[in-house]
This record gives sequence, structure tokens and C-alpha cells, in this order.
Amino acid sequence: MKLSFLTSVAVGLLLLTVPACSSSGPSKPKVGFVSNNAASFWTIAEAGSKKAEGETGVEVVFRKPASGDPATQKEIIDTLLNQNIKAIAVSVIDPKGQRAHLDEIAARIPLLTQDNDAPESKRLCYIGTNNYLAGRAVGQMVKEAMPDGGVIAIFVGQLEPLNARQRRQGVLDELADKPAPTNINEFENSPDGQMYGKYRLHGTLTDQPVGEQKAKENATDVLTQLREEKNLCLIGLWAYNPPTILSAVKDQKREGQVKIVGFDEDIVTLQGIQDGHVFGTVVQDPFGFGYEAVKMMADLAKGDKSKLPANGIKYVPHRIITKAGGKDSIPVDKFRKDLEAILGQK
Repeated sequence: MKLSFLTSVAVGLLLLTVPACSSSGPSKPKVGFVSNNAASFWTIAEAGSKKAEGETGVEVVFRKPASGDPATQKEIIDTLLNQNIKAIAVSVIDPKGQRAHLDEIAARIPLLTQDNDAPESKRLCYIGTNNYLAGRAVGQMVKEAMPDGGVIAIFVGQLEPLNARQRRQGVLDELADKPAPTNINEFENSPDGQMYGKYRLHGTLTDQPVGEQKAKENATDVLTQLREEKNLCLIGLWAYNPPTILSAVKDQKREGQVKIVGFDEDIVTLQGIQDGHVFGTVVQDPFGFGYEAVKMMADLAKGDKSKLPANGIKYVPHRIITKAGGKDSIPVDKFRKDLEAILGQK
């Protein structure tokens, strides 16, 4: 039977009003994961989140701000909230400055913090490193790299995040053989320009919101200022800091003269350890951050709070990476192979 033009139009309009049948079933609940910048560290966290996504039946919306700007992060979070996500995990850039916004989020959906905590907010749980203890591990490596003492400089993105302040304080307390503060979330930052045991802190250099370019400029400036210093150790506390330090050291052809101790597992840092230009690095477990955060959010999206830790903290252990490894450290070649397997590179 041949349909007239008008009849064909009418049939078409009718079909548009009928819901399409789908064999995919109901849509998966969405959960959000928001980093504090776009460093390669978060690629590993995203791999962990995708593994948990496949195991839990949720859809992960993973977002990385271009820089450590709280306003940019807020825009990303607000956009996610308008996409009907059922829970969110945030690496908080400025815990005190963002507290009101975080509490607004927590009033709407379950809120977790990961990597960087906001303990005074109404978040349900922090998932990540004990950054103070990880900082002390960095300080211990500085002692091993430069046992007779000397001058140190600390490089980090910014000091508003709690993780940055905890790492820095852990380094300095370890060098000074000082006990931990009563509360590792509340303490006075130790000042620059002072002695910590046998080590003089030349300064603490920050680079956000610019990031890597400014980080290298900072390292170059310190190397120029301390060009006559024979016992010098440069400490990078965020993932991109050790590579930019190493680049500045190579530019001045001071490999082997300047000690470098790092944080996180940037591929350039790991190669620097392999080549003998970086003494070692403390690595977190970003894969674990992503995996554990999504698993917890999947439960929360279903209304299940039974697996939340009573103290609101789920620490993911740090590890120490050196060239040869040892009693308390992992050889860099073994760690690199394990990392490549996680990322599916081999």
C-alpha cells in the first residue's frame, strides 16, 4: 500500500512520540571524580577508577582541571552536579577556602575527598596517603643522600592544599628529629631560612597556577643563587616538580653534584632514578585512589554507608623507590614494570 505524503508525515510524527526500545537496560548511576590539576599522576588514578567502574556497574565521569585554580575546580564540580551524579570524590585544592562549597555539595550528594583532604568539611571519607608520614619518608631519603647536612630547597605547586603542607612539615620534622604534631591537620608551618638539624632550608618555592614552566624557573633560580653550595639537595613534592628540577640541573650540567629527592612516579623521575641523577622518590598509589573512591561511591550511590570507615579516613600506603631498592624501598626497575602493567603498556 502506498502512503500519501501527509499520511507519511503523520506516521513519522507518531513514531517520534513512542519511546525507543533499548536492549541496554536501565542507565547506570553516574559518579564524579575530580582531580586538582592535569598532571600525569591522574592518568594512573583514572585507570583505577575505570577498573572499579567495570566491577561496580556505575559510570565514572572523570575530570581534571587544567591548573590548581579553586575557581576552575568549582566550575567543573558544579557542572557535574547538574549532570545528575549520585556521588563525587574531589582532590580539594584549598580546604579552608572551599569549605562552604564542599558543605553545599555534601548537603546534596555523598562527598568524598581523595588525594587532598578537607577534614573540616562535611565530607564522608578521605581516601589517600598519610601525607605527613610520606613527607617524613622524603626527609629520611634526604638524610641518606646528604648525611653530613647541607642546604635544601623545597618545591611544590602551592601551600593551600593540606597534602602539600603535611608533606613539607613531615620533611622538616624528620630532618630536625622532631616528633609529629598532635594533630597533623592543624599545625603552624615551619619557616624558611632556618636550620632543621644539620640542614638549612633555603626556601619553599611554589608555582601554581602556572605549573611546570614556573616550577622550572624556580629550580633554575635556586641553582643560580646556590651555585657555590657544595652540599645541596632539591626536593620536589608534587609529581611534576622532580622532572622540572632535573631539567634545570641538566641545563646547568650539575648532574651528580646536586641531590634530588622527589615525590610521585612521573616517568622522568623514574628514569632519573635509573640513571643515578635522582636519589629516590616517595610514591603514592593513585591507582588505589581511583579504585577505592569509585568502589565507595558505588555503594553510596545505592544508599549503602556500611563500608565507610568509622574515623572517616581510608589511608592508602605510600612506597619508597630507589635505584637498587632495599629493606624499606622498591627497586625502580621493578616498580616501572609493575606500573606499565597497570597502565596496560606491556
